[in-house]
Amino acid sequence: MSKIQNYVLGNWTSGAGEGVPLFDSVTGAIVGHASTQGLDFAEILHYGRTKGGEKLRKMTFQERGNMLKSLAMYLTKRKEQFYEISYRTGATRVDSWIDIEGGFGNLFANASLRKLFPNQSYHVEGDPIDLSRGGRFMAHHILVPKRGVAVHINAFNFPIWGMLEKCAVNWMAGMPAVVKPATSTSYLTEAVVREIIASNILPEGALQLICGSANTLIDTVESQDVVTFTGSASTGRMLKAHPRIISESVPFNMEADSLNASILGEDAVPGTPEFDLFISQARSEITVKCGQKCTAIRRMIVPENLMDEVQTALGKALDRVTIGDPRQKEVRMGALVSKDQVTEVKNRVSEIAKTAAVVYGDFDRLELIGADDKGAFISPMLLREDHPFKNTAVHETEAFGPVSTLMPYKTIDEAIELAQMGKGSLVSSIVTNSDDIAKEYVVNAASHHGRILVLNRENAKQSTGHGSPLPLLVHGGPGRAGGGEEMGGVRGIKHYMQRCAVQGSPTTLTEITGIYQPNSAYKEITQHPFQYHWEDIQPGMSLRTHNRTVTDTDIINFANITWDHFYAHTDITSLDGSIFKKRTAHGYFILAAAAGLFVYPNKGPVAANYGLEECRFLRPIYHNDTVYVRLTCKQKVDRDVASAEHPSGIVKWFVEVFDTTDELVAVATILTMVQKKQEVFVEMTDAKVTECINKLTADAKPQWGILTPQHLLEHLEQGYRIMSGEIQDFDIATPEKILDKVHNSLYNYEKFPRGTQFPTMKKDELEDLVHPDFETAKTKFFEARENYTTFFKENPEAVMKNMVFGELNRYESYLLERKHLNHHFEQFGIL
Repeated sequence: MSKIQNYVLGNWTSGAGEGVPLFDSVTGAIVGHASTQGLDFAEILHYGRTKGGEKLRKMTFQERGNMLKSLAMYLTKRKEQFYEISYRTGATRVDSWIDIEGGFGNLFANASLRKLFPNQSYHVEGDPIDLSRGGRFMAHHILVPKRGVAVHINAFNFPIWGMLEKCAVNWMAGMPAVVKPATSTSYLTEAVVREIIASNILPEGALQLICGSANTLIDTVESQDVVTFTGSASTGRMLKAHPRIISESVPFNMEADSLNASILGEDAVPGTPEFDLFISQARSEITVKCGQKCTAIRRMIVPENLMDEVQTALGKALDRVTIGDPRQKEVRMGALVSKDQVTEVKNRVSEIAKTAAVVYGDFDRLELIGADDKGAFISPMLLREDHPFKNTAVHETEAFGPVSTLMPYKTIDEAIELAQMGKGSLVSSIVTNSDDIAKEYVVNAASHHGRILVLNRENAKQSTGHGSPLPLLVHGGPGRAGGGEEMGGVRGIKHYMQRCAVQGSPTTLTEITGIYQPNSAYKEITQHPFQYHWEDIQPGMSLRTHNRTVTDTDIINFANITWDHFYAHTDITSLDGSIFKKRTAHGYFILAAAAGLFVYPNKGPVAANYGLEECRFLRPIYHNDTVYVRLTCKQKVDRDVASAEHPSGIVKWFVEVFDTTDELVAVATILTMVQKKQEVFVEMTDAKVTECINKLTADAKPQWGILTPQHLLEHLEQGYRIMSGEIQDFDIATPEKILDKVHNSLYNYEKFPRGTQFPTMKKDELEDLVHPDFETAKTKFFEARENYTTFFKENPEAVMKNMVFGELNRYESYLLERKHLNHHFEQFGIL
């Protein structure tokens, strides 16, 4: 039988010895053996800190985010192979979707967070803090990647999601990971890691995998490491108290199984949408993943007068649940992870049943589809505890399977108290259409839960449900749930970074943070800042404008244009008792006038006004006051571009408006979209095209592909005839659903991939030549290009159809020409 391998120290390695057998949950057959014997955990952790950590720490947040996005897309294309393996864990297609595509979704979601971080390897947090009256001594907080490794110890129920929901966060922070999945389902984690390593998207050392026992893994962690644990509360407490964790003060995040509660609101009576939602959600949380979810509903708290109705309705819903081989389409609930887990669940149910009644389900009677008793199958179980304040086993014992318990409450205060008796949970929910009931529950129960879902008819169709943790929200909870917080968007990333308060002068902190700090020295420039491309703009670059005197006419005209006739601007007889002494300029006029002073009128790299983040008016400006503006680059933020526009970034400009006494009267932060330099392609002028074509010889050999020089010339000639409209009798080959994306790609600065196939060309086979010889083809090429340039000179508004990129205007045709010629001229080494 095959060995489940470990990926450590840059190699796939089998542990020594026979190893622990891993079983197919459905058939009971052995899937393989896992062993970690012979692995040096201290060396593995050191390798991660150095090999993977050094590369990740140097990457910017934008680079890390794009890395995650690329990995998510790579894995998504290969997702079907993981479904086949996932069936062996007892998971149905729906169960596996949560694990597989939910895991990949974590990569996508965390990749998008790159937009909230600066284009550098570390983060600047919060606002600057002035530590002196003169503003010459200040502080700011920065967060840098920890120089250790993230050690993830995961549970058996989500072999993929459990890994990626943690790794996505530590990779975004710039930290490598060592993943130790639960041994019983590690074969599925191994399959995904194999694809991740094969992709070569991550730096080597960013991910290592340990499949099997790792009892001494924590023995050599260091203070810069971070340990996260998902699993039972008892095991988590034991690890959290490990002497090494304590002596090295290692951050330890614990996410333990908990006794999550769902409350049925008093208004949600039979016949209401909310009652039906409660029943539907309850059935789902009992049966999805065969109840093996740390977020599953273990306690259902319902009004005492509705206990019988809920019990009956839920019993009927569970009757429709088919159990068996998860590969069968008609099966709705698969198996537990193992026979041992079946025994564990039965024992836990027996403990609860000492006081509670079993009202649905029978361990001894089970109808299976496509399976037999060799698998780890079990019946859904519903218990009823009528005295939940007296009998507390239901608040202390968790059956980690398709098991839940009903219990009654008299008032919303009782429901809150019962929910709190679980001593902390990952999630709670309340199903009600009353916002008053929802508020009462949430405000008073939030102290005991990491997340609360309020479910009603309004959000039901969009709701992700009680048991679905989301990447951008905290996943964790107090007390029994472990006291940890996984994920949580930006907050989750910060868990893997060290916060440091930096003190110094504003000028020094500007250089350190990459953000202009007020009172910092200005950087003088040789031209208007709007003439610089995004790459050349630096925080602190500044421009002082000319003066402008605000006149009475300016104020009146602005009032008439905007219809803003506030008395301070238009009725000087009403100023008594106000803060104004004379006719006052509108605040937004001051802002508009400031823009008039600092905006550069000519076309340049600044593509558009992107918005306004903050604006403060510090004192009134009266008619006949004179102002000037100081425009300073505050910060640069990278951005993704997917539409029909060239690559660009956002520049935040700090606008200070002064009067002639140099008193500050207004401040604002405005944003502009600034284009990046195009340094990838050589511009295709007439001279450059002629130069390159004249270098091409009839016997030249391509650096890739099978084109001959004459085939190349005829191919380019055809392209020009299409762009000039001579050839238009064809259909667009690109599918409509991706046409916009393909069309917009003309604007980016990415080269055509080598081996790109034109739709009409034969694959791996040369086309028949049209012209008798190379020189004729060369002549025809120049004729076609001349016709193309002449056509657009005479028809500048023309739009021509292209087989790949759809409809192209004059400028887009040039973008295509530039990419296309650069591609083929490089192919033949003539550029």
